[in-house]
Amino acid sequence: MSPEINKHICEEDVFESIYKKYSKDLHDYLYYKYGEKFSPRDKTQEAFIKLWDNCKNVTFSKAKSFLFTVANNSMLNEIKHQKVVLKYHQEKQQDYTNESPEFILEKNQFLQRYQKVLENLSEEYRVAFLLNKVEGKKHSEIAKLLGVTQKVVEYRIYSAFNILKKELEGFKIK
Repeated sequence: MSPEINKHICEEDVFESIYKKYSKDLHDYLYYKYGEKFSPRDKTQEAFIKLWDNCKNVTFSKAKSFLFTVANNSMLNEIKHQKVVLKYHQEKQQDYTNESPEFILEKNQFLQRYQKVLENLSEEYRVAFLLNKVEGKKHSEIAKLLGVTQKVVEYRIYSAFNILKKELEGFKIK
């Protein structure tokens, strides 16, 4: 048995000697096998980090095999990941809905009528209604915000709702 086999990889000088001995070979192996696209320099560094993390489990004689196996597996994982990314980009994204064109047209027309009726409401009615229905504020909060009583706010919201209901057929709001 050679004296190197008994050396413990967790010792800094032994690990450094392994790094100096195998880092260039490992990088070149990865570069020639997979090319620059998958960053062989990074995969080499990652392999040595894993060796350091597992230094107590890997013997000196198995260090080279461990490094090359880890680096190769890392490259293969990267290639699999790139295939998934490529497949995702090639899939056509859904650019349609299950709604009919007539429904979309009616919805847009209704929205335009709704906005027009809202614009025609008096400012007091519109503000109270939107604060309650759009922003979800309570009547008491709106009253404090506007500086009026809660009954006035309730009246304004109720009146705005009645105008909207009268102007828009089938208008329902919760």
